[in-house]
Amino acid sequence: MANSVHGVVSRGKGEPVQVTEISVPDPGPGEALVKVQACGVCHTDLHYKLGGIGDEYPYLLGHEAAGVVEKVGSGVTDVEEGDFVILNWRAVCGQCRACKRGKPWYCFATHNATQRMTLADGTELSPALGIGAFAEKTLVAAGQCTKVNPDIAPATAGLLGCGVMAGVGAAINTGGVTRGDSIAVIGCGGVGDGAIAGARLAGAKTIIAVDVDDRKLEWAREFGATHTVNSREVDAVEKIQELTDGFGADVVVEALGRPETYKQAFYARDLAGTVVLVGVPTPDMKIELPLLDVFGRGGSLKSSWYGDCLPSRDFPMLVDLALQGRLPLEKFVSETISINDVEAAFEKMEHGEVLRSVVTF
Repeated sequence: MANSVHGVVSRGKGEPVQVTEISVPDPGPGEALVKVQACGVCHTDLHYKLGGIGDEYPYLLGHEAAGVVEKVGSGVTDVEEGDFVILNWRAVCGQCRACKRGKPWYCFATHNATQRMTLADGTELSPALGIGAFAEKTLVAAGQCTKVNPDIAPATAGLLGCGVMAGVGAAINTGGVTRGDSIAVIGCGGVGDGAIAGARLAGAKTIIAVDVDDRKLEWAREFGATHTVNSREVDAVEKIQELTDGFGADVVVEALGRPETYKQAFYARDLAGTVVLVGVPTPDMKIELPLLDVFGRGGSLKSSWYGDCLPSRDFPMLVDLALQGRLPLEKFVSETISINDVEAAFEKMEHGEVLRSVVTF
């Protein structure tokens, strides 16, 4: 049986999104039907719309979401009808070489629902990151559902499904930030501020926020930045070194995915320090560094997939921290909007007017 609902669809590169009727199948084996309660408007959705990720149009956008499980298919045991869940886009397989080595956050065979959601005329949709949650209901693999404490507001919980988790995880899981460390975060959008909040949770002593927008730098202070640097006005590398006794930061998180800011991150870290790339570059971007500097500066150059998170471990923990008042998830929500306002939310995002717009149903 199919469920007829409304969803936000991108039909072609750069075209305005449309709210249209879509058909969502009942769950088959290993799948779950989720009634979406809230979904954040993420830069990744904009990348899909602009053709920066692929060309498998039409796309059903939305992936940073929370909601309630409405039905489950056969063989599903981890969640059941009525569970409040955060959706994730990396359902681990448990069988690949990474999972068998006890590192499921690196799973090389993550999966999504087998059945496809469609337009009313039967045209198959490509769900963004295997989720497609700018819709009243969505179909996902059951492993993409993580049960969490339902006391948290859906509009804030859903942010852990992508941006905030990517940032918190980049600092703590990938970067290994711990008490007394120094960290610089380049790019203070939702992901960058997540890294700042994560570093504060971990007990970092010096947390340096770097951006070209003073408004974003003020937001970064609310999440725990101890210092802010407007890199349009001063040399970011020199300022980070100045704020860390001339050495550079122990960890530098690059949250933009751009060659010029990655190079800043590389030189702004201390010797034997760590660079974490969590910003998503486009396929045409290249980086050039002197190999002698790569060798001579030591340390680690890491990329962070989804904050190297394990949803079953990290989502419930972070929700609990938010409910305790130790992780200010609510501060990431600039506005709540309807499903009809997604196109306008993309424009606000591009102009840096919001940290996160969140669609609520």
